[in-house]
Amino acid sequence: MGVILGIDIGGSSTKIVGLHENGTVIDMLRVKAEDPLTSLYGALGNFLATHSLKLTDIGHIALTGVGASYVDGDIYGVRTVKVEEFPSVGVGGLALSRKERAVVVSMGTGTSLLWAEKGGEIRHIIGSGIGGTLSGLSELITGVHQYALIRKLCQDGDLSQIDLTIGDMSKGKVGTLPPEATAANFAKLAEDATSADKMRGLVNLVLQAIGTMSVLACRTCGTNTVVLTGALTMLPPAHETFELFTQLYGVEYIIPENATFATAIGAALYSVREDG
Repeated sequence: MGVILGIDIGGSSTKIVGLHENGTVIDMLRVKAEDPLTSLYGALGNFLATHSLKLTDIGHIALTGVGASYVDGDIYGVRTVKVEEFPSVGVGGLALSRKERAVVVSMGTGTSLLWAEKGGEIRHIIGSGIGGTLSGLSELITGVHQYALIRKLCQDGDLSQIDLTIGDMSKGKVGTLPPEATAANFAKLAEDATSADKMRGLVNLVLQAIGTMSVLACRTCGTNTVVLTGALTMLPPAHETFELFTQLYGVEYIIPENATFATAIGAALYSVREDG
């Protein structure tokens, strides 16, 4: 059968994953997407060269992501199939987390929430335009838009300079909400708030919005397990933010290793599954 390549051509980057015939991962590679075709062929050439592979070593290529629509036919004569993004996210999320079923969330340019069962149903629950929103708001408020700088800057931010908490308004809990829970994002913006503080507040706003949607999705699907995938899982405050949601709502959040490659891995695995 040969090596299987899963390629996720996203809005901001292209991810490529190579799998052996038995499904084990050879390697993963990410390139920045200047345009879909350039990033696709750049990622493919880089992967082949890095691993001393020839085109004849490739069994087939599985394409997914928004940029896959720009590709017609086979790539360099290698059988190329297209896999819808939602099945790719669901299969990849379950594979990386080793869960049988879960709400799988793709946190990238936008946010998609899926219900996925291993070997069974994968369906889109709901989506949101929140995701890459972070980059635009960050440039508007702090002048920074590069993702690497966003990640670095938000680590030093102080949320007490930005967000209003339950503790700011009450001496005790409000219902089941503890004092550290957010009452209102950006409702306590201090005059001397730094760029790092504002960035931390923006990251918190985006992550909490995704957390809220995921809790509601769990209630809809009758589960308490959420698998988080996509670029935003790499934000330093992600684990802390979702741990608070676990404490509040009893939902288990899993950020698997290599979560940013879930869609590419899922495309490759799903294509093999569909081949029988």
